[in-house]
Amino acid sequence: MAVAGQNLKDQIRKLVELQVVDEEIFRFKRELRDKPAELDVLKTEFESKKNRLKGLEDKLKTIQVSQKELELDLKAKEEGIAKADASLNLLKTNKEYQARLLEIENLKADKSLVEEKILLGYDEVDAAKRSVEAEKALVAQYEKDFAAAKKKFDDEMLVIADQLKVKVSQRDRILPSVRPDYLSRYERILNNKDGLGIVKVVDHACGGCFMHLTEQVINELKKYEEIVTCDQCARMLYLADEL
Repeated sequence: MAVAGQNLKDQIRKLVELQVVDEEIFRFKRELRDKPAELDVLKTEFESKKNRLKGLEDKLKTIQVSQKELELDLKAKEEGIAKADASLNLLKTNKEYQARLLEIENLKADKSLVEEKILLGYDEVDAAKRSVEAEKALVAQYEKDFAAAKKKFDDEMLVIADQLKVKVSQRDRILPSVRPDYLSRYERILNNKDGLGIVKVVDHACGGCFMHLTEQVINELKKYEEIVTCDQCARMLYLADEL
């Protein structure tokens, strides 16, 4: 097979070429994994605003129910007063008459308190309605913004997925030119080191962990007799100027 006849330098070139593609693959996979969290934040904010609106609507309903109960109470007191008034002519003693008058006065006093509460309740209902309408407008606008953000998110995810497919295809074209043992070793490091399997030496330092490399390591790299790895991070090393 042609691969077997290629020297180590050629193999390192192929691994470097593969690394360039793999960095993109890992980046796209990372974006596909992490980007949904961005949408989740917006969705949580949207749900929070909807919950606030529901809270305001529930408050309005509670106030309206209370108003209804007060109105029913007022009606009952008015009926009680009317009934008490109608019974005055049926009373036989002055004592009964005076007692009924006192009862009527107490009913009228209670009625006045209920009427006052109802008037205050009207203001409370109006304020609650304004709060609900204002919040509805905010939620409606946020819903539009969220829908736009969702569409943008979906479009971006599709683009990333397409870009990932392209890079995977490029990777598949490179793979046959890499020796299986080198490839296996490279991929093991790649997956353990978050997408960085082979790195160039920069100023006598590992391009992955930045540990200083001895002259002996540099010399071993220049010999191209075997794959050289960093003692610190275990990534494969190469000299960019040598390729």
